[in-house]
Amino acid sequence: MATLLSLHSPRVAAVDGLRQEHASAALQVLGIVGFAALTALGAQVRVYLWEVPFTLQTLAIYGSGLFLGWRNGMLAQLLYLALGLFLPVYAADAFGPAYLFGAATAGYLLAAPLAAAVVGLASKRWNALPGSVLSMIGGSLVLFTCGVVWLHFAAGHATWFESLEKGWLRFIPVDLAKILFVGLVYTGTRRLR
Repeated sequence: MATLLSLHSPRVAAVDGLRQEHASAALQVLGIVGFAALTALGAQVRVYLWEVPFTLQTLAIYGSGLFLGWRNGMLAQLLYLALGLFLPVYAADAFGPAYLFGAATAGYLLAAPLAAAVVGLASKRWNALPGSVLSMIGGSLVLFTCGVVWLHFAAGHATWFESLEKGWLRFIPVDLAKILFVGLVYTGTRRLR
């Protein structure tokens, strides 16, 4: 039972090579570009019910931190943001600096590199399933804190509770499901030989 609840697994897995700073440059670039592309693809799966859509891009944001570590996870998300300056990769099929710095959801976008870095830093030590989940919850808190603060001012909500409710509380069950899913995938890949 203690092993199931452990935050850290001493076992070294092949997938851990993606996180290493001494990994080949080609492997690191492939990981960064791959997770930037996954984030862009995840953003295209969206459901709008109010200002902030449900998307799958957070799967890639959290995953980039877990699989690539803090630095390359952050770089993958910065690449995604840079691509959005020229290509319609954001959730609204919009792009450009005006959208990145002016949309009601811009706080979530701008927080993505920081969220990936938090996940990557925490999961360096906490690489077992419970630790990975806690790492992603930390990244989620960063993502939603930045997103809600930006949303409050950009959308002109009357109260902070309205911003919290529309920008975070409605997302908790779905976000927790995503976190568990990514944690299970990561833990599963760590068991591969």
